[in-house]
Amino acid sequence: MTPLDAITLSVIQAALQQTCDEMDLTFSRAAFSPVIAEANDRSDGIYSAEDGSLIAQGSQGLPVFVGVMQYSTKTLIEMIADGRCLPPEEGDIYIVNDPYLGGTHLMDVRFVMPVWRGGKIFCWLSNTGHWPDIGGSVPGGFSASATAVEQEGLRLPPVKLFKRKKLDPEIYAIICSNIRVADQRIGDIRAQAAALYVGRERLFAILDRYGDETVVAAISELRKRAAEQMRAHIAPIPDGVYRSKAFVDSDGVVDQPLTIALSVEKSGDTLSFDFSGSSPPCIGPMNSVLATTLSSVYLAMRHIFPDVPISAGAFEPLIVKRPEGTFLDAKYPRPVSGCAAEVSQRIAEAVFAAMVQALPEKVTAAPAGSSGNFALGGNDPARGRDYVMYQISGGGYGGNFFHDGLTNGCSTIGISKSPPVEIMEQAYPVLYRHYALREGSGGAGKHRGGFGLAYEVEILRGEARASFVMDHGRTGPQGACGGKDGAVNTVTVFRDGKAHVPKHLSKEQDIPLKAGDRVRVGTPGGGGYGDPLLRDPALVQRDVRLGYYTAEQAAEMFGVVIVGSDLDREATSKLREA
Repeated sequence: MTPLDAITLSVIQAALQQTCDEMDLTFSRAAFSPVIAEANDRSDGIYSAEDGSLIAQGSQGLPVFVGVMQYSTKTLIEMIADGRCLPPEEGDIYIVNDPYLGGTHLMDVRFVMPVWRGGKIFCWLSNTGHWPDIGGSVPGGFSASATAVEQEGLRLPPVKLFKRKKLDPEIYAIICSNIRVADQRIGDIRAQAAALYVGRERLFAILDRYGDETVVAAISELRKRAAEQMRAHIAPIPDGVYRSKAFVDSDGVVDQPLTIALSVEKSGDTLSFDFSGSSPPCIGPMNSVLATTLSSVYLAMRHIFPDVPISAGAFEPLIVKRPEGTFLDAKYPRPVSGCAAEVSQRIAEAVFAAMVQALPEKVTAAPAGSSGNFALGGNDPARGRDYVMYQISGGGYGGNFFHDGLTNGCSTIGISKSPPVEIMEQAYPVLYRHYALREGSGGAGKHRGGFGLAYEVEILRGEARASFVMDHGRTGPQGACGGKDGAVNTVTVFRDGKAHVPKHLSKEQDIPLKAGDRVRVGTPGGGGYGDPLLRDPALVQRDVRLGYYTAEQAAEMFGVVIVGSDLDREATSKLREA
C-alpha cells in the first residue's frame, strides 16, 4: 500500500461522512412517523469491527447519539463474544433499546448491522430512531412518575430482527403486541433497515475505489488526528479546576430538585470530568444511564470545539469518571425516560457553566435545555383509529461573547426540529391555536439570550391522555459572566375552561382531555451573557420596537428608557447609574 497523501485522506473522510449523511436522509424520507420523517429524531453512524468505536456519524443526526451508539455497539460485540447474543451472519440486523446496555430511553430504538467484506466483518453500521410509542403505562412512553423501567415500555436486549435479510415475524409480532398504533411501525422499521442498506452500498463503493487497506489506514489516521486536534484545543486552557452546578426540576415523583455537581480538571492536554457530588439515584424517571452521561459530555465539548471531526479519537482527551452512586449512573431497574431528552441537557449545561470560566470567548450561556416532550395519545372517532402524537419544541440559545443567542433553536442534544404545524394537524385531531416566539423569554445580558417558543394546541374530537416530561420549570437556563437567567418553562392545561398547572411544573402524566380542552406551553429562553447594563441601548430599542420586550421590561432588565418608540438617552444614563 502506498502512503496516504493529504488529498486522499480528505476525500475518504468526506466520503465516510457523506455515507452517514445519506443514511440519515434515507431514514427520514422513508419513515412513517412525523417525529422521524419531519422532526429528524434519528441518527446513523459507522463503527469499528473490533471494539465498536465511532468512525463517522451523520452531520444531520442527533449529537446525543454520538457516544450512545458507540457504547451500545461495543456492548453488542462483547455479548456476542461471550455467548450472550447469537453470532452474526451476513444480512442480519440486531435491534436493541435496553438503556442499561448503552442506550437512552426506551423510545430510542437502535438497529445494528455487520458489514461483511472478504468473509469477515469490516465494520458495523448502526442507527437510532425515536419511535413514537414503545408501550408502557402512558402513550408515547414519557411516564413522568414511573418508578421502574418496566412501566416505561418494552425493553429489548440485542436480538436479530432481520435474519439473513428477512424480517423475523415472531420478533416483529412480539414488538407489535406490546406497543400502541402497531400498524405504523412497519414503515419506520423498513426505513431504519433501508438506511443501513444504503450505508453498506456507499461504503462498498468507497472500498472498491480506494481498496480496503487504504480505507482502514485512513480511518486509523483520522482517529489519531481527531485526538490530536482536540488536545491542541485543550492545551491552551489554563491548568486548574473549574466547578459548576445545574439543576433538574424534580424526578417527577419527589418534588425536589436534583443537583448535577461538576468538577472539571484541566491538566496538560486532557480534561477530567467528575460528577461525584451529584444527587443520588432518584425514584422517578430522571435517572441517566452511563452511556447517556458520557455522550452528554462529548456533545457539550463538540458545541465548544465544533471543528474537531466526529470520531472516537475526539473523545480520547476527555476523561469522564464514572459517577457511581449518583442519578447519572442508572442501573436496573431505575426508570430513565427523561435521561436522553432532559437530564442529558442539564449535564451539558453543567459543562458549559464550568468551561465558560476557562473559555469565556468560546462558550455560551446556557441554552433552553429542554426538548419539550409532550405526548398525546387517544382515539380519533372521525378516522376510527388510535393515535400517539409526540411534540418536541425548540427554545432560546444562550448569548455569547460576540452576539445574542439563537431564537427557537433545536435542543442542545440534537438537530431535531418541531414537526410543521400543518403536518401535525393533518395527522392528528388537534388544532394549533397559537404558535409564535415567546417574547421576553431571553435572559438579559450584554448579549441577551434567544427567545423560546409559545404554542397552544386544542383537542378537536375524541378523548386523549396527555403526558409531559420537560425541564427548566423551576429555574431558567443559566446566564454567564454577569448575564441573567432565561425564562422558565411553563405548562398550563385548560380542562372545562379551568387552568391546571402540573404540581411538578414541567412533568405530569395521564392527564385526561376531551374535545375543546387545550394545552399551552412556553419554552425557556436562553441565558444572557455579560452585564445587561452594558448592552447597547440601540439594540434594546430595536428589541422593543420588534415586540421582543416591553418598554417596562427594557427598563427593568437593561436599564434602558423607551418612550413610545424613542430612546431617552438621558433618562437611560441616569437609570443605569442608579
